[in-house]
Amino acid sequence: MVDVIVRQLDRLAVGSDTESAIRLAPGGSAANQAAHLALAGASVDFFGVVGEDGLGDSATQALEAVGVRPHLEVAPGRSTGVVVSLVDHDGQRSMLTDRAANAELARIYLPEHLCAPGHHLHLSGYELLHATSRPAALALIDRAERAGMSCSVDPCSAAPLVRAGAAAFLSWTRDFAFCCANLDEARVLSGERDPERAVEVLARYYDEVTVTLGGDGALWAGRTSGQLRLASRAVQVHDTTGAGDAFTGTFLARRLVGDAPADALSAGLEAAARVVSTAGARSWR
Repeated sequence: MVDVIVRQLDRLAVGSDTESAIRLAPGGSAANQAAHLALAGASVDFFGVVGEDGLGDSATQALEAVGVRPHLEVAPGRSTGVVVSLVDHDGQRSMLTDRAANAELARIYLPEHLCAPGHHLHLSGYELLHATSRPAALALIDRAERAGMSCSVDPCSAAPLVRAGAAAFLSWTRDFAFCCANLDEARVLSGERDPERAVEVLARYYDEVTVTLGGDGALWAGRTSGQLRLASRAVQVHDTTGAGDAFTGTFLARRLVGDAPADALSAGLEAAARVVSTAGARSWR
């Protein structure tokens, strides 16, 4: 995906012009997470779809620039997906999304050398939340599990998660090694409002669960362990776009090489703090 980040600098003038700061940046939840996995030291192959346009070329180059090996299928006649991220005066964002070429994800050609024990599959929840891409995602999960790979998922977005159904999502991803959610997503999946209670419920389904709490830090729980909560570093929030992706990618990279949960959680929070201090999901580099 490509992000168009819009920060209004004045009150919206309906039917006229409103002064704004607008930036074009590489985006997409899965691509952001792949980038942060690589920046945290992981060896990353990324699979996705782009359109027949220059935006797809730019997305490829942006991944390569951070050390990700992109495997991108070009969807004939489609444009690359675009998200318009509307950022308010507090730095919180709301998104207008056109998945475009992403809706064409019908299969993922995972080479045999990547589908092996000791490798890890991380899945963007968006692929499960949309009916057109769900069969490809489920087939990939089945192949990875049969090959002895560990798996993780980020639910990605609360509203489509509600539409897909919490019970269905939990059944598709049950017993994954990791689930990395934000608080809204954790509430949808668990049916619980309290963060500690939500992470406790989700730890019954996954080996490990993280729940990001915005400015209040993050929670971790293991299926056979207790809970851990860390505060986030105080920073001036400029734009929250991609903060959760930075946390997820960095946390996973650290846990997959054996770092303790507290250390991985701390590293994820630090990555998120850097992202919210600038505009865009990857512009802090």
